Amino acid sequence: MNTQTLSHPPKHRARRQVSVFIVVWMGLTLLVGACAFVAIYFASGDPRLAAMVAAAPSATPVPATATLLPTLPSAQGGPPIVTQAPTQEAVSEPPTAAPTLLPVQDKSFGYGIQVQENYDLQDYWYEMVSSKLGLKWVKQQIRWEVLQPEQDKIDFSVLDLVVPAASKHGIKLMLSVVTAPEWARPAGADLSKHGPPADFQDYADFIVAILERYPGQVHAVEVWNEQNIDREWSDPQGLSAARYVELLGVAERAIHAVDPGVIVISGALSPTGWNDETARDDFVYFDQLIDAGLLSYADCVGAHHNGYNIPPDAVWDDPSTMGPQAQYFTGPWTNLNHSWSFRSTLEYYYSAIVNAGGAQKLCITEFGWPTVEDMDDFPQGFEFTRDNTLEEQAGWIVQAFQWLADWDGAWIAFLWNLNYGPQSGDPTNDNAPYSVLDLQGMPRPAFDALAQMPKD
Repeated sequence: MNTQTLSHPPKHRARRQVSVFIVVWMGLTLLVGACAFVAIYFASGDPRLAAMVAAAPSATPVPATATLLPTLPSAQGGPPIVTQAPTQEAVSEPPTAAPTLLPVQDKSFGYGIQVQENYDLQDYWYEMVSSKLGLKWVKQQIRWEVLQPEQDKIDFSVLDLVVPAASKHGIKLMLSVVTAPEWARPAGADLSKHGPPADFQDYADFIVAILERYPGQVHAVEVWNEQNIDREWSDPQGLSAARYVELLGVAERAIHAVDPGVIVISGALSPTGWNDETARDDFVYFDQLIDAGLLSYADCVGAHHNGYNIPPDAVWDDPSTMGPQAQYFTGPWTNLNHSWSFRSTLEYYYSAIVNAGGAQKLCITEFGWPTVEDMDDFPQGFEFTRDNTLEEQAGWIVQAFQWLADWDGAWIAFLWNLNYGPQSGDPTNDNAPYSVLDLQGMPRPAFDALAQMPKD
């Protein structure tokens, strides 16, 4: 008799019991897995799903909060491996992005410039604005009469060039929409001059068509331009502030019905110092606009001023602020009038808004200083262009931008202009002297000064 065997009989029995238990447990596990496989196979028709369940360890239930991620192939060539996502408690939430402000909500000062479109160079011009100058806004003037010469047809070819290019370069776009086509003008209108439509809804419908074609890509609309002179507002009812406010109201309601985020800018006035059948003094006309309800329809009040041959901080009634009397054009010194002064004009407009209880600021949709120092001719009637040097043009533009950015009364300002010099190539074109590129397209000192100017 083996005493060792006889001396430990309980342990041998225990081992046999454990072995039997393991065999039974494994058999039951395989049976349950097979049943699950069959059930899922017939329920889903997909054997891969059954394999995923069969391979999952039955002793470790998947938490209710977990999700199964895509299967990964086994490194040993066995059944697919099912990875398990962490529980919800372990998932870190991604950082919440700062809310994107609609254009009408973004009250930061905007630096802009007007660009003339060009089918061959549009990307080049916009790259220059965005990357070289660091400006975030561009103004494009849209002539309604050109884009919709027939009532039932709109030619979007120019806008199909301009709008996507602005978006591509991250530029906010302001459209100044002007000049009604002949089919829309009222009976008796002088068609040799620009003017409003007979039915203001026609104008609003044109703008709506643009906004619907380019959703979210137009950030501001200026409703008309210099409506206090008959060159821009030739109408059988004359130069009427009340009529303009009626047009503005129709356009504003239509614009905001399509896109509440678009900034509606009232048409900027032409700085004038007289009243007759061809023009209204802009200070007088501005007061009439406010009395007619302008502030009920404008998110921003448009303003223009091209600074002649005096600096941006000069005030109209103090010649000592203008510097030495100029050689070619002496009007600001000898014929004191508010229309000469950039600062006086803008301060009057803003004070009138504040005094009327308005919260609006000014959008200066055109300003600048001209020079023909690097040209061999000048536009007739623009003798003041001969008084300004290239360095004065550069310095005054930067000074004006800095003053506007620090002033409470300005929201967005558009310099006049980037490229009308090389686009025309003509020193007698009255837009060319204001260009920050010369007639050959090379940067003038103003271009470099703009590029280096802080814009925060």
